[in-house]
Formats: sequence, structure tokens, C-alpha cells
Amino acid sequence: MDREEEAAPIEMLGTLFEARGWQYEFGADDELTGEVKGSWATYQIQAVWRSEDRVLQLLCLPDIRMPDDKKPAMFEAVALINEQLWLGHFDIWSSGGVLLYRHGLMLGDEGLLSPGQAQLAVEAAIEECDRFYPVFQFILWGDKTPAEALAAAMVDAMGEA
Repeated sequence: MDREEEAAPIEMLGTLFEARGWQYEFGADDELTGEVKGSWATYQIQAVWRSEDRVLQLLCLPDIRMPDDKKPAMFEAVALINEQLWLGHFDIWSSGGVLLYRHGLMLGDEGLLSPGQAQLAVEAAIEECDRFYPVFQFILWGDKTPAEALAAAMVDAMGEA
């Protein structure tokens, strides 16, 4: 990989968002916030670069909030979903009950991100949110159990072409 093709992670993500026509803004030298339209919703993407650790944390927020009575089922669903993920994981923040997908990329000694890495990381976050969005909706609005919601969402996903 040519060094000219790599850049500091936040700048590379900015370049990707610009090329795709996605709205974004830099929060600080080490942060980017943007919006990407997925299949089910518009997701807020947040990226934070920790230069001391050389880790890029990518968050994808599907704007799903849950009432207190649904939280146990949502926590169970997150646990069932996370068993199936190779990269990243879903989480529910204790402050506000916000659902999110989170993935950390270790970028090595140079701390550089290639265009391909940037694209794969953002696309993977969007794809996972799209893939499991129906699970959360089935629980919140369809009163399904986490296992029922996961089974129903996977049948629907397998039927799409």
C-alpha cells in the first residue's frame, strides 16, 4: 500500500464522506460526525481518533430509544446479536438508553487509514445496523421476545435479494 494512499483516520473518513456526498462535520481535530442513509433509517456516524492508543472508534447510532419496560428485552437482544458478530458489537448506553453499534480499529504504529479501510469500516457499521434494525423494532413495536424478533428478522433478511 502506498503511503500517499493513507492519511490520518479522521481526514480519511472526511474524504470518504465527501466522495459519497454524505453530510459530515469535524467536531475537533480527532472527531468526525456524519449522517448516512441506510435501508431502514438514517444513521448518525461518529468517529473518534485516540492517537495515544492509535485506535479509531467508530459508532453508528440508529436513533432507537427504548422505554424502561423494554430495556431487559433489548439487553437480551443485544447479547444474542453480539454472539453473531465478528467485528464490532451493539451496546446500550446507560445514560439515556441509546442503542449503538461500536467498532474499534487498531491502526498500528503509523496510525494511518487507507481509503479501503475507511470504506469497509463505515459500510460494515451501516450493514450491521441495517441487518439488525428489524430485531429492535419487532421488540419495541411488535411485542416479540428477543429470540422471536431475531428469528423473524433473519427470515426477512434471507428473503431479500
